[in-house]
Amino acid sequence: MADRIVIAVGTKKGLFVAESGKSRRKFALRGPFGSGVAVYSALIDNRGTPRLYASSCNPFFGMKILVSKDLGNKFKPTRSAPAFPEGDGRALANIWSLESGNGKKELWCGSEPAALFRSGDNGDSWEMVSGISNHDHARQWHPGNGGLCMHTIVRDGDRMHLGISTGGHYLSEDGGATFNASNQGVGAGFVPDPYPEFGQCVHKIARHADMPGRLYMQNHGGWEDRPGIGVLRSDDHGHTWTSIADGLPSDFGFPIVVHPQKPETIYVVPLEPMTRTCPDAKPAVWRSENGGNSWKRVARGLPKKDSFFTVLRDAMTIDELKSPALYFGTTTGQLWMGRDGGEEWECLFDSLPPINCVKAAIV
Repeated sequence: MADRIVIAVGTKKGLFVAESGKSRRKFALRGPFGSGVAVYSALIDNRGTPRLYASSCNPFFGMKILVSKDLGNKFKPTRSAPAFPEGDGRALANIWSLESGNGKKELWCGSEPAALFRSGDNGDSWEMVSGISNHDHARQWHPGNGGLCMHTIVRDGDRMHLGISTGGHYLSEDGGATFNASNQGVGAGFVPDPYPEFGQCVHKIARHADMPGRLYMQNHGGWEDRPGIGVLRSDDHGHTWTSIADGLPSDFGFPIVVHPQKPETIYVVPLEPMTRTCPDAKPAVWRSENGGNSWKRVARGLPKKDSFFTVLRDAMTIDELKSPALYFGTTTGQLWMGRDGGEEWECLFDSLPPINCVKAAIV
């Protein structure tokens, strides 16, 4: 019976692993692994014997994916990392997303520059997925502030949703063989056309397995002349999108997370668009319990003033206990936990390196 919570924390200086019993009274911390190298993506894979994966991308010594078969006590590199074919003209700069696939051995990986890779052997070998990596639009995508990154992979049977900054949302309905830009209603504030076919700076996409046609998106908002384009919902498998930003202090932010038992309960972290910090320097998570029709601020236990951190696109997650806890990491090195779906916050660790990603699982 699963009785432990494991949290993978990717930071600017390696991966840390925190572990606790289901009471969450105290977390033990180990690491860093891949010391000194930034980790932008992690995966806790519960298919069969749990495995922890983490990217480890060093601009001088190359790209690696680390794997642990003992819940993060020790890691070693997989036999290979994703790479562009010889003569492609692109070189891997970072790994932004790792997701499990079908069966027990399939993995998917999103990279910078934006491309998709698949492994059928737990990450020991990789093949580039041509349908999106060589899409007609691919050479027209441009880097966002964090690079040209494929940061989100959301799978639902034969459907696959990809989030690309700045490429937008791409949808496959044939298992990843072909992809189409699917951005109707997704705005952009930095190009003349407010609703282009592609090229939007999508920040994150999330869904719940019990409501597969419903998706939520945190897009790059914060534009005075194009308000309300930052937080969106789709009710038709991502074919069209509508704004759910009404009621938020800002429609700019990075992560978006769905409650594990309640598919209409979602969480965002609004930020000031120019500084990427919390409005009025008062951190808060905002929760909607009706699919984004209304929002409530949940901040009990968080600093009440003078806090200027950022929560990045992959740095917020939620566990799957009956009364789930929300977790987020900050660019100033704090890992926060919000019990009862964010009702009561406490800082688990306050002096980690800047945090890029946070993943939690019950094992």
